[in-house]
Amino acid sequence: MNIAVVGAGYWGPNLARNFRSSDAWNLAAICDLDIERARRVAEAVGGAPVTTQLADVLADPLIDAIAIATPAGTHQRIALAAFDAGKHVMVEKPLASSRAAGSEMVRRAEERGLVLMADHTYCYTPAVLKIRELIADGFLGDILFVDSVRINLGLIQPDVDVFWDLAPHDLSIMDFVLPGGLDVESVAAHGSDPLRTGKSCVGYLAMPLARGAMAHVHVNWLSPTKIRQMVIGGTQRTLVWDDLNPQQRVSVYDRGVDIAEVSKATTTDARSAHISYRLGDTWAPALPEGEALAGVAAEFAAAIRDGRPARTSGDAGLRVLSVLEAAAASLQGSGAPQSMTAPIAA
Repeated sequence: MNIAVVGAGYWGPNLARNFRSSDAWNLAAICDLDIERARRVAEAVGGAPVTTQLADVLADPLIDAIAIATPAGTHQRIALAAFDAGKHVMVEKPLASSRAAGSEMVRRAEERGLVLMADHTYCYTPAVLKIRELIADGFLGDILFVDSVRINLGLIQPDVDVFWDLAPHDLSIMDFVLPGGLDVESVAAHGSDPLRTGKSCVGYLAMPLARGAMAHVHVNWLSPTKIRQMVIGGTQRTLVWDDLNPQQRVSVYDRGVDIAEVSKATTTDARSAHISYRLGDTWAPALPEGEALAGVAAEFAAAIRDGRPARTSGDAGLRVLSVLEAAAASLQGSGAPQSMTAPIAA
């Protein structure tokens, strides 16, 4: 199939490179308002037609799909025009600049019978795919908590705060690996702007999940150390994902707390339940090598061929947007928890 990459800035070159190398795709065009930037990307991937005119891309009957790598505020406009032109669409994170805009994108794709895919790249890494598999197989048991940290001395974005910049990665991973997706009951957000930039540079999200579990996300642009880590605790085992440890990205610990069942016939006091600590082995599953974006490109093609939603669909993008908007409302309310509306089905 033929695909055009729209946007040749930060992420567009990575998309162009992976679509160029994919057996499922032919890189038919690179579109950017800066023609020289588009030419540089085209040359870097071995050549491709370049243009500044999105209308020409959308009018080309030979182009089957577009991949959008432009600022979030432009995603809705470009995606809706693409759907009206009969093109399938993949969009880098976040899906849109608001849940309302994302909802309209999902609705239009469904009306046209086209695929809308969120480029939640981390979900296609070998590590996260293994985490999804282990949780789906019940290897961790029932999920009790998720604790995620994404901090570094990073670029302070001019248009979004640290929540919108970094948290979509962690939220999309949770949505991908947890049974039922990102089923959040409420969101409480606390942010800090010590540099007086006008937006939060340090942030914390607390989210009660369905069935009594708890999720917590810490994001930070100001940390001198870089950490990309998620801990997922279950009733049977606990998993640690360390994205910066290439030798052992995923570790599974057979350690935890066991609470023995106490018969109601003998006591009505839950505090009398016997608590024991389980200290078992640690296991690191072998992971295949592979670039995540290659998996993204392959999944986009497979979803189109099979006429099915992508594994990271528009609905997945909406669930992430819902949490981000609730976090923004919580920040405005001095950290007061924001109740979520009915979740979108996974």
